[in-house]
Amino acid sequence: MSRAQDELLAALSQLLDDTVLLRGDGIPQKARSDASLSGRSLPWLYVRPVTVEQVAIALRACDACRWPVTVQGGMTGLAGGANPERSDVVIALDRLSGIEDIDSAAGTMTLRAGTVLEVAQKAAEDAGFLLPIDLGARGSCQIGGNIATNAGGIRVIRHGVTRDNILGLEAVLANGTVISSMNRLRKNNTGYDLKQLFIGSEGTLGIITRAVIRLQPLPSGKATALVALSNYDHAVALLKRAQAGLVGLSAFEIMWDNYFSFSSKGEGLTLFDRSHPFVAIIEQSGTPDNDNLETFLGTMFEEGLIEDALIAQSEKESRQFWAVREGAAYDRLEGLINFDVSIAIGQLGAFAEACEIALREKYPDAHIAFFGHMGDSNLHIAVSVGPTDDATLHAIDAITYGAVKQFKGSISAEHGIGLLKRDFLGHSRSPEELALMRSIKKALDPHGILNPGKVLPPA
Repeated sequence: MSRAQDELLAALSQLLDDTVLLRGDGIPQKARSDASLSGRSLPWLYVRPVTVEQVAIALRACDACRWPVTVQGGMTGLAGGANPERSDVVIALDRLSGIEDIDSAAGTMTLRAGTVLEVAQKAAEDAGFLLPIDLGARGSCQIGGNIATNAGGIRVIRHGVTRDNILGLEAVLANGTVISSMNRLRKNNTGYDLKQLFIGSEGTLGIITRAVIRLQPLPSGKATALVALSNYDHAVALLKRAQAGLVGLSAFEIMWDNYFSFSSKGEGLTLFDRSHPFVAIIEQSGTPDNDNLETFLGTMFEEGLIEDALIAQSEKESRQFWAVREGAAYDRLEGLINFDVSIAIGQLGAFAEACEIALREKYPDAHIAFFGHMGDSNLHIAVSVGPTDDATLHAIDAITYGAVKQFKGSISAEHGIGLLKRDFLGHSRSPEELALMRSIKKALDPHGILNPGKVLPPA
């Protein structure tokens, strides 16, 4: 170790024991990379705090030594935002977990950042509430990471993104200062909304340690349908009609045929007797039976907006529909590259067509599939060209994000910027916005120790 490492380790060891500070073989392999599998290095030191005070101690020492810190949660991200360099100190929040309080009168939950989303969802359900944040990675992602990336998910159309469900939070600044803004009030107009600085900042401005989440009444039931469509314009028209005609519309997901067919086959399911250009999942919450949804779909069929429809008759069938949408079969594709973009709903179909044409000009044999949260303009793109190197990855990124820029969209709808999208942030943000972001970063992290190199491209 270098002299600087010796000094930092000595400072930390005085206040944190060996259960918190891990080195060498004690560092888990999962610390190497998030779910993008783009990370290559294990960190030099791995810190697993149990309390907010231990987070503050670690940051205070690192800031004094000007030592880079990478923040890690459930490691389900796809943007490289949790990937460390070999010399980094990692602060992992998995032990800083647990639900502190559920306020039944106010409909709020107070919990620590390392709490797994599914654990929080189950606790809310047991108390008679719905925790409205929901992602496919619910079984391993952590609340702190959901907040730090402003995660979206499958029910944004009704409940909004993570940002819309956070009432208060606590975060530790780079210098160890704890900012505790644990507001539980739905109305609180007292100056700057400080929590918004940290939501979506991906650990570059501070480490989120606790939060207050707004809960919703637990729905009395749900109805789920799989709907086949002949073209994208019909999908747009169906969404508009569903928003107007279905009380409690909670999800409207769309899959292009190549995605739906590949994922259905991977799940061993045959859901329609023939292929269709588009398939949508419609979910309606708060209804005890399928009557309203069935009547609505019958009308849509008579008007020629849909070609076929299946209504789940059991929870098992509903889970099958969602399993196809979540697409576990795609994880088996070699060299899979995932994109998460946002385009105006009316232009999603044209964007997908233009993006695929551009990709196939260079990679004619690639597997390219589109799917996503149409109800909130979020499209996911799965691209596999086989074995890839950094040059290939960059070329595919440049083509895809070039199409996003052409359609005036966002290069990241819900997965964050991290490291992998950093160099393309200017496609969606102006130079003036980037300059202001750098000013905020400088004010809160003057020595630049928090997730250095992530989110913001070099000036």
